Parts: sequence; C-alpha cells; structure tokens
Amino acid sequence: GEGWNFGEVADNARGENATQSNMAGTGIGTFSDRLRDAVRGGGPFDGGDDLGRRQGFANGLYYDPNVENNGSQEELNTLLLNADQIRVGMAGNLAGYEFIDRNGNLVTGAGVDYNGQPAGYTQDPQEDITYISKHDNQTLYDNNTYKIPLSVSMADRVRVQNVGLSTVLLGQGVPFMHAGSDLLRSKSFDRDSFNSGDWFNKLDFSYQDNNYGVGLPVAGKNQDNWPLMQPRLADPALKPDADAIMMSAALFQELLAMRDSSPLFRLQTEAEVQERVAFHNTGSAQLPGLIVMSISDLVGEDLDGEYGAIFVLVNANDEEQSFIIDDAKDRYIKLHPVQDESVDAVVKMSTFDRASGTFGVPGRTTAVFVLYDTPEGMIGDLIDQIKDLVEDGVLNAGQGNSLIVKLDQALKQLDDGKSKQAIKAMNAFINQVNSLYMEGVLPEETAAQLVKDAEFIIASIESGN
Repeated sequence: GEGWNFGEVADNARGENATQSNMAGTGIGTFSDRLRDAVRGGGPFDGGDDLGRRQGFANGLYYDPNVENNGSQEELNTLLLNADQIRVGMAGNLAGYEFIDRNGNLVTGAGVDYNGQPAGYTQDPQEDITYISKHDNQTLYDNNTYKIPLSVSMADRVRVQNVGLSTVLLGQGVPFMHAGSDLLRSKSFDRDSFNSGDWFNKLDFSYQDNNYGVGLPVAGKNQDNWPLMQPRLADPALKPDADAIMMSAALFQELLAMRDSSPLFRLQTEAEVQERVAFHNTGSAQLPGLIVMSISDLVGEDLDGEYGAIFVLVNANDEEQSFIIDDAKDRYIKLHPVQDESVDAVVKMSTFDRASGTFGVPGRTTAVFVLYDTPEGMIGDLIDQIKDLVEDGVLNAGQGNSLIVKLDQALKQLDDGKSKQAIKAMNAFINQVNSLYMEGVLPEETAAQLVKDAEFIIASIESGN
C-alpha cells in the first residue's frame, strides 16, 4: 500500500503554496439541510407544481424526468450542483474540505453554493448532523412519491428510498434518521402533522402498512396541494405492500451494519476526512447521478484492522453505470461482506474488474466495496467464499472443510513467517479447486474465480505485500 493515495488528484491540485480557506463558521449540533435538499430535490416549503417539478439527485432529476420535467440542460446543471452538495455532505459538511467540483475546479466545501450560502460550514465532522428526513415536512417516502415518475415500480421506489438513506449512513458526520424511514413511512403527504393525531402519524412495526392512503391530510398547510395528493393517494400502485416494507427495512439494516463495520465511516477530525476521503467521477464530464467516494486506511494511523480502503458508489441513475479508478487496478477488492450476503439480488450484481480497475453498479443501487491489502485479509475473504459455497449447497461440508484447512494452513505459515510454505498451501488449495471442477462439483466460473483469487494471493505473498 505504500504510495497509495485516493486523494491524489486533490492533493496535487492543491499544491504546496495553497492557503487555508476561511471557515464559514461552526455549526455545533446543527441539522444540515444541504444534504436533504440535494437528495430529495427542491426545498421544505415547496407547493403546487414545484412539488413534482423540483426533482432531486435520488428521485430522477435529469436522468429519469417525470411529467413536469424533460431532462434539459438546466436539469443536468442542477443535478451536478446537487451532486457537489452531496459530496460536501458526505464529507461532514466541512467548510475547508477540498475536492474537484462539477466544473473541474478545486474548491472547498464553503465554496459550493447552497441557495446563496456555503454548502460546507463546519470545522469538525462531529459538529454536523446529517439527515434527509425528519419530523418537519413530508416524509421521505411521500416526498419521493411527488417526484418519482408515476410509472416507476414499487420495487424501484424502495431502491430510491435506500439510495437516499445511504448518503446519510455512509457519509461522515452524525447521521439522524426520522422514525420509520426504514419502513417507507408515510403521513399521506401531511406536511405539518404535529396536530394530526395517530391517524396520520401512526407507525406500524408489524411491517404490514406504511400509512399511505389513509385520507387527505388536514387542511392547514396541505389544502392547496389536495389536487396533487388526491389522485396519488387513491392509486393502489403507490401503496407499498408488506414485502416492499420488509425489503426496505432489511436494506436499511444492511446500511447500518456496513457503517458499523469500519471506523472509516466515523472519522473524528477535519484533517482525517481531508486525508482519507476522496471523491471520483467529478468534473464536467462526470456520469450523471453517480457519487463515487473512497475512504483510505493506507494513510496515517491504521484505523481499520481489516480493510485497507472502502469504496462507496451511490448510483441514483436508473441505468447501470461503470466507473474506472486507476489506483484500484490490480487490487484485491470485493463487494462488502454484508452486501455479498444481501437480501437484495440486484446489489449482488455489482462488479469489480481487477484488471482494469472498473466498478459496475446496477441502477438505483448503492454498492460498497472493500480493499483487502494484506495476504491474510485476502485469505480470510477466500475462506468466507468457501463457507458461502457450503451454505449454498454447492459444496458439501467435507469438501468445504478440506479447502478451508488448506487456507488455514496458509494463514498459520504466514503467521510463522514461512512464506514458501504458505504458497505451497495455496497451491494445494488451487489443485483441489481444479479437481472439484473436473469432477463437476464446482461450476466453471466459480472455480475460475477461486483460482484467480488464490493466484493473486500467491503473487502478493511473493512480492512481500
């Protein structure tokens, strides 16, 4: 990992003589509206046609326009600004955080516009409370229902919800979650439900109902928008069933598990964020609707004993997108173990091509990849792959145990400083994999990937990495 620097572009552009930008002030314990508005679209007080017209990053702006929009250049410009605001938000809304913006310029968080104010305004990621939904205004599900094209399936609406929440849970700062966001909570479009009682505020923890379509909300701040609400509330295709609610809850739990899996998601200082967090797919030629973020543990103090880096690809676009990170080429990078076992079959289709450094992510999907930067970590991943094959019934317990014994032996030899013996154990593993393929036990593609990974580990041992 020596010389590895995910922030290389920003560091080089900053140069030796750059000066510290003036901070926009601190915001200790404050809720940041910037991320909310960029992800959801529009603002908290929108009404009338703006409720549908002002789509956001997660719900279709430019790349999947609704009937109020047409995918114009103006919409693209707004989407790219939203993406910059989200990058600042995922970096803890730091005023001094430096990155390359949508125009290809090196900017600070304070230099990104948010309605005439600086998008970045904190000096410490722990000062910033990030959110995209709370008790004020429409719930996330209701806001999306105004903006997502009506033809979009419920399965994709769940994905939009998850993509939005991922910008909070996988970013720096202190995440705040509105109760029921994981359950697709609805207040049937009520914008100000403090006096609406249980009828509009109910939470169903049996996961059977999200409270959508219980009636027009009280007049108050809602009456002017009743004509928009009424046909949507009456549309059964817009009311999630229990399966959709449970899928949303499960995806939310996976986001929580991934955040908990590494301290890299909880950096403590501005200096750590600047040193470790980098954004790719920036500049004027960026792929619309795709945030690519890396968090490195190959610089400074070792914070994560398992991963050398984490890659987060937030693909809000309804189309699959791929992106190359040159420094990821020839690295042992895998889908995060949580997503490798995900309830979501779509995220499991996310790919990384080691030869080219190319990441591929399906539409409306947030995929997290991890870098194993030691032979021991790579072997641990290989052991997990074998366990998965046993659990899936591809291998029986005896076959799986025999393969794992060889990998455990390689780990022991590495621990004893005996690299040649470790390589010998890895070659024995490869021989058994090939035998299981020849016997028709392992599918060709599976066997080829196991051999490829094992050969990469041998090369890593030989090189002393």
